[in-house]
Parts: sequence; structure tokens; C-alpha cells
Amino acid sequence: MGEPGAPAARGLALDLGSSRTRAWVPGRGLVLDPFPGSGPHGGAERPVRRGRIVDPESCGRLLGRIADATLGPDRGDSVIVLSHPVLAGAEHRTAARALLAGLGATRVLVLSSARAAAVYAGPRETGPLLVVDMGAGLTEVTLLVGGLVADARQAESGLDDLDGLDPAALPAVLVRTVLDMITSMWRHDRHGAIRGALRKGPVLAGGGALRADVTDRLARCLGTRVRLADDPSTTVVRGAGQFLSSVLRHRTAQPERSGRPR
Repeated sequence: MGEPGAPAARGLALDLGSSRTRAWVPGRGLVLDPFPGSGPHGGAERPVRRGRIVDPESCGRLLGRIADATLGPDRGDSVIVLSHPVLAGAEHRTAARALLAGLGATRVLVLSSARAAAVYAGPRETGPLLVVDMGAGLTEVTLLVGGLVADARQAESGLDDLDGLDPAALPAVLVRTVLDMITSMWRHDRHGAIRGALRKGPVLAGGGALRADVTDRLARCLGTRVRLADDPSTTVVRGAGQFLSSVLRHRTAQPERSGRPR
């Protein structure tokens, strides 16, 4: 229970993906955009492509719909957490923060998709952790050490780019993309963090991790086990939701103070 008179703790976690936007609300769980664009193979364009906001106006409307449906019109007592690709550029981060500020939340927090995936799928530990995120428009491999990004690689290709392939060829192409990034990181690793992370097994996220032919092949090529959450396609938003829940618990446990925050 919070202190008497403290504002109610409400929140929304968001994952702006290339295929669709996912949201997570405490006490309610996963919420999907009720009016998703049809993506590159349909008539409507997605406002997010390759991990970048390409249509801020459309993205703002999308976020507004989700916020209205989950938090209501008055969002003055709410917290919003947004996950973004690890290697999202400054332009994307600036655009995302501007759009979130327009939603009227009391507090806005941003964390990388790899940290969000680690919160949900990875154990709490200080050692190295490798997160492999195979999404619709991006593939990212991130090395976390002590919860912080130590190295990362990104390929501007994903499952949508492989739609035209023979289904039997898709696992080999996707796994080769991941292996090339891990190999590059290994060559630049001077402290053995990649080796330690591989011994524990990488955490897999994204739609590519839903395919057993991909995950099995990746495990064989790496010579190690791989770790998956119950639903890898929602690992990032669920991790962002868990991060949000911890923020809300801390918020309600603290008495309100007057004056500026320290």
C-alpha cells in the first residue's frame, strides 16, 4: 500500500516493432494495437520500419489510441516505459521521446530491447549475457555485462525479408546472419565475455525464435543450449512490463515529497 494521498500508480509498457506495436499493462497483461497497419505486403505502411520511426504523425496516432484504450484520457498519474532497438539512432530516440511526451504521462522511461528481454527471459546475474533478437525488420545481437550493453551488432534484415525464400532455406540464412554478428563480436572481445555468455546459452527473442528449425540450428552451430521465454515474440514488451512494475512498486512505496526531485 502507498502513503495516503499518493497518486495511483498506473502504467503502460510499449514495444514499437516493425510488424506491430505491442503494449503491456499491469493487471491486464498484453495488449495489441487494435488497428495495426498491414505492413509492407498490404496497403497501409507501418510507422516504424527497421527499428526507426519513419512516420511520426501516424506513430503518434497509434500511440494515442493505445494510451486512450489502456490509461484513459487523463494520464497525469501514469508512467510509460518504451523499449527500443539497442542500436536505435539519436533521431529515433528523439522522435520517440517527443511522441511519448505528447501522451501526457507523469514519467517516461526508455530502455533497450536487449535489457528488456534480459529482464523477462534471463536470470538476474552480474555475469555476461547474450541476447539474440530476431524480429520482422531487424536482427540484433547484444552482449550485456552487469546489465549494461558492452557490445552490439545489428543487421537491417529480418523475417519479412525472408518471406520469398524456400522455407527450407530460411533457417540457414537467418542463423548465418546471427552467427556472423556473434563472430564479429568474438573477434573484438578481449575479456572472454562472449565465451562466458555462450557457455550459459544466449537468450532468444523475436518472431524468429518461434521457429524450432531456427533455434535448433542455432544451438547446433553454437554448440550450446539456447534459452527462450514462453512466447519469444512478446519477450521484449513483457520484460519492459516487468521493469515498469518494479518502477510502480517503488513509486507507491515512497511517500510524496514536496519540492523538486533530487
